Parts: sequence; C-alpha cells; structure tokens
Amino acid sequence: MSVLVRVANLRVSFVTRQTRVEAVRGVSFDVRHDATLALVGESGSGKTVSAMSILRLLPENAIVDPASRIDYGGENLLAAPGARLRALRGREISAVFQEPMSSLNPVLTVGEQVAEVLRLHRRMAPRQALERAAELLAEVGIPEPRARLRAYPHELSGGQQQRVMIAMAIANEPKLLIADEPTTALDVTVQRQVLELIARLRERHRMSVLFISHDLGLVGEIADDVVVMREGEVRESGPTER
Repeated sequence: MSVLVRVANLRVSFVTRQTRVEAVRGVSFDVRHDATLALVGESGSGKTVSAMSILRLLPENAIVDPASRIDYGGENLLAAPGARLRALRGREISAVFQEPMSSLNPVLTVGEQVAEVLRLHRRMAPRQALERAAELLAEVGIPEPRARLRAYPHELSGGQQQRVMIAMAIANEPKLLIADEPTTALDVTVQRQVLELIARLRERHRMSVLFISHDLGLVGEIADDVVVMREGEVRESGPTER
C-alpha cells in the first residue's frame, strides 16, 4: 500500500524566556493510503505535536528543525507557504479535536458552521451548502438532520457535537483525517459509537486516518498500524496484526 504522508526526522522544540524544550525528537512514521495509523502515548509524549505539525498548527513559540520533513504528494509541508497550507486545511487534510465545544462557534448554528466549510472550499451557494450540510449530518448519524441545522452547539449532546465536527471534517472529501483523541471526553457507550463511525467513514470515503490516543487497547481495534511514543520519541511501531 502506498504512502500518503511521510514524516521524517521530525524535531520540534518550544522556546520560553528561560529555556528551550525539545518536545519531539527525531520522529518518523508513514500514513498509508486508505489505512488508519494510531499514534499512542501518555500525555506529554509528543503525539499531538507530531500530528499537528502536518498542518503546522503549532504554537508561536514552536521551532521545527530545518532538517525535518513532512512529505505529502511530493512536497514538504514544513516548507509550504501559508496560502498552500490554508488551501490544504479542511480540504485535503482535516482534523477532529478532543473537545468539540472548544472548536464549535457557540453563536452560530450547526448548519451555518457545516455550510461554511463547503462555501469556503467548494464555493457552494448558501442554499446548496445547507442542503449538503443536512446530508452530512445524516451521514454521521444525527437524527432529524434538517431540524438540527437550526440548532446551536449547546443544544446538542457531547456525542452529537463530536458528530458535527466529524461532518465538518469529511465535508470536502479529505485524503487524511487527523483525529486527536476524539472520544476522550465522551462516555464509554458514545466512545464506541464514534469509533465505529470513523471506521465506517474511512472505508466509505477511502481516506486515511491518523488517530491519536493514550489507550493502546482502544486503537488495536481500529488501527492498521501503530506508533508508540514516549518522551518525544518513537519507542515501537508496526502493524496491529503483529
């Protein structure tokens, strides 16, 4: 199976007035086409920083070593101009985060937020974007999707909020979905439902998934490949079937 994204010798440091801390130390891994790679590690292991480096969604005090590379479609994303990254984010590479309420705008309806993604990247007319938004809400399992278009985020349960985030993430048929601990804030039953949803969507849309988690047992059920990180380094990697 061919490689979609290759992370090679990634080194990321964070600088403060007093010190410089290397959070990611020479990390390398491949995300294959139509496959799920899990990055697993405890808090502070560097897994989220490694994943967010793909989209360059890093704090201002982050410094990426010039020798690092993240190859996607023949280009090094670490050297890509800002305009190129803005075109990629949400279109070819999208992300779902741990806390949906931190990502959803509380003063806009669900329909407005899903439609905005479509209008931004696909130049859809407002009415067409809302129609597609309703279809996406139905696809991710939200009941009465047309009625939910008019709902505000606080009117939805945590599981439904995360489903809205997933709908936004897949709206433009991305090649890669980065899922940063998307089930951690949910109860066990809803966790299972969201995991099964992501697995179904990956197969249906033939996309790759980079799944970030601290739970090795959890990712063993959904991932094709696993990379275990600790203290900013890769300690073990391989297929889950091994």
